[in-house]
Amino acid sequence: MSADRAPGRSQGGPHPLEGSAGVLNGRGVNMITTVGIDIGSGAVKTVLFRNNGDHHEWLAKRSERIRRRDPMTLAREGYEGVLADAGLGEDAVDYIATTGEGENVKFATGHFYSMTTHARGGVFLDPEARAVVDIGALNGRAISVDERGKVLQYKMTSQCASGSGQFLENIARYLGVAVEEIGPLSCSSQDPEKVSSICAVLAETDVINMVSRGIATPDILKGIHLSMASRIVKLLKVTGVKQGVALLTGGLALDTGLLAAIQEEMVNEKVKVTARSHPDSIHAGAIGAALWGAYRHAKLQQLESAAVAA
Repeated sequence: MSADRAPGRSQGGPHPLEGSAGVLNGRGVNMITTVGIDIGSGAVKTVLFRNNGDHHEWLAKRSERIRRRDPMTLAREGYEGVLADAGLGEDAVDYIATTGEGENVKFATGHFYSMTTHARGGVFLDPEARAVVDIGALNGRAISVDERGKVLQYKMTSQCASGSGQFLENIARYLGVAVEEIGPLSCSSQDPEKVSSICAVLAETDVINMVSRGIATPDILKGIHLSMASRIVKLLKVTGVKQGVALLTGGLALDTGLLAAIQEEMVNEKVKVTARSHPDSIHAGAIGAALWGAYRHAKLQQLESAAVAA
C-alpha cells in the first residue's frame, strides 16, 4: 500500500464548518478527528484530519489501486494505515466518513455524495477554485462551486463516453504504454489525431484504425486528450463557469497531457478559466468527506447538548 504522511497542512477561512464552535469531545475544545474514505472505481483513498473550529490539520493520507481486490478490505487497511501513520488509535476518531462507492463500509459513521465531497475537497486544496472537474475511471463531471465549496451547478458525461480514465487506460494498454507515460508522451505530440467518436467502443475502433495507418503514439494520445478536453470545457460552459480557477480532481487529475489539452481548449473556446491541478488532487473526495464528517459530527453534538440543556 502506498503510504504518505500528509504535510501537516492546516487551513482557515470561510467554509461549511463555520458555526461549529463550542463542541467538546473530551480531548479539547472544538477538536474533532475525522477520517475520509473515498472508494472509486479504480482506487481507494483515505485521509485523516484533526479539525478545530474552522482550522483543519491534515495528519495522514493513503491511496491504493484496487486491481481486482476487495474495496472493503482496502478501505479497512487504509483506515488502519492512516491511524498508524499518525500514531493514533481507533478510539481517537470521532467520525469516519465515506464517499464514492463507500456506502457499504460497515465501520463508517456516515456517507456523503461524491459531488459534494469533491467540491469541498477541491476548495480545500485550492481556495481560489470556483469549479472542480472530477475525471474518474468511469465518467467526468464539471462542478460549479462557491468559496465555501458548496455545489452551485454540475454537468456529467455518460458512462459510455470516451472521456474516462478507464477508456484512457484501455487505449494505453493497447498501445503498450504505461499509465505514467501517457502525459509526457501526449505533451511531445507534433501532429495530434483527434478521436471523433463519443462512444468509448467506437473510439477504441478509431484508435485501432490510427495504429494501422501508422499514426505515432504521442499523436494518438494527444488527440484523445484533446477530445476529452473539448467535452470537459463544454461541460464547464454549461455549468456557467466563465472565470476563475477550475481544479482537476479524480484519477486523471495528475495527467499532465490532459491538463495541457484542457488549457489549450480553454484558449480555443475563449473561456477565461484557469485549469490547474494539485499534487493531492486524487485525495479531494476523501478530504471533502473528512471535512463534511467534522461538520456533521459538530452539528450532532450541538443537538445533543441542546437536548440535555432542555
